[in-house]
Amino acid sequence: MPTTSVFAPAKINLTLHVTGQRGDGYHLLDSLVAFAPVGDTLTIAPGPGAGRGPTLTVSGPEAAGVPVDGSNLVCKAAVLAERSDLALHLHKSLPAASGIGGGSSDAAAVLRGLDATPDLQAVMRLGADVAMCLTPHPQRVQGIGEQLTSAQLPPLPALLVNPRVQVATPAVFKALPGKTNAPMPSQIPGFGGVTDCIDWLAMQRNDLQAPAIALAPEIGAVLAALITLPACRLARMSGSGATCFALFETEDQMQHAQTHLRKAHSDWWIAAGVMGDQSLKARPVNHA
Repeated sequence: MPTTSVFAPAKINLTLHVTGQRGDGYHLLDSLVAFAPVGDTLTIAPGPGAGRGPTLTVSGPEAAGVPVDGSNLVCKAAVLAERSDLALHLHKSLPAASGIGGGSSDAAAVLRGLDATPDLQAVMRLGADVAMCLTPHPQRVQGIGEQLTSAQLPPLPALLVNPRVQVATPAVFKALPGKTNAPMPSQIPGFGGVTDCIDWLAMQRNDLQAPAIALAPEIGAVLAALITLPACRLARMSGSGATCFALFETEDQMQHAQTHLRKAHSDWWIAAGVMGDQSLKARPVNHA
């Protein structure tokens, strides 16, 4: 088999409404998701041979602490695809446990790179975010993450910011006072442009934002810094945190804001990019 590289883009919850909880404990969500042009890169190569299990090495600026054993979703995805004969390498650029689906997107990249098509139930056992990351384009995500509907969004210039704190998703859900909240409107409107889209997003919510801030006040500090950036139209947390995003109407505004923020907070993880459809960038690339 050829060596294959696959880009694993960051997943951003533009909205996240918690609408209920099943008897088995899984929470029901209604979320609008887009993908960023920043992410991890997975390399898939022939490994030591069948029966040995996939091997994993990790490098990159966010590699510290990333497990390289069978507990990593990358290895679990390879096992799900029935490929134990692989040498996998992950260049880690996204911070771990940060609400932007890094591990789930990495697992989805394995399945894309192997052209594996396990059934949805098996994919969901890897993690609730893996299914949406298989096709990294804007989607409305409902149920426990298994109900996916394509959405049309304009390109959204954004900053992504993490204050270098990790927030445990179960703890955030546990701190949420109400588990039955209103969903998004039944129909997502057609947007005439970036301004219309941001105006509509501003009327939606991330129900996990307040409980996450209660657990990690640093998230509140990030949001306060973002909303005061020149030309920032909306600041919100993604997923269960701690990564937050700021939306702008133009890429020039985004880049100017990034320069300003990096000077003020050099200790934060900061990335800039236009959110939307990353399907083309996420296609596997075979190398001779």
